[in-house]
Amino acid sequence: MPDIAIFQWARLPVNEDGSIANTFNAQPDWTIEILSPEQSSTRVASNILHCLNHGCQLGWLIDPGERLVQIYDPDKRLTSLESPEDILPVPVFANALNLTVGQLCGWLQVH
Repeated sequence: MPDIAIFQWARLPVNEDGSIANTFNAQPDWTIEILSPEQSSTRVASNILHCLNHGCQLGWLIDPGERLVQIYDPDKRLTSLESPEDILPVPVFANALNLTVGQLCGWLQVH
């Protein structure tokens, strides 16, 4: 499971009583991974590609140490963004979100 899995409301699995299920067997609509120092970037990238192969719309691999974000689109193209002013692409359902690499990396800094 990714660090952050984002589902559109219509795709959230629910229990018989209408509450959100505790277990999700579907791929998220948007997957976000935050690379930890002990993690393999290739393993984390493989997890993102797995999600994309099963219907995920977008994947982000955030490397806080390098202050960059790799974007994986459904066509498996990879884009690396590292300028603080770069605006991060989001899935269509989240198009109101306007976030830069600098803002995102600022949230992940250890204080």
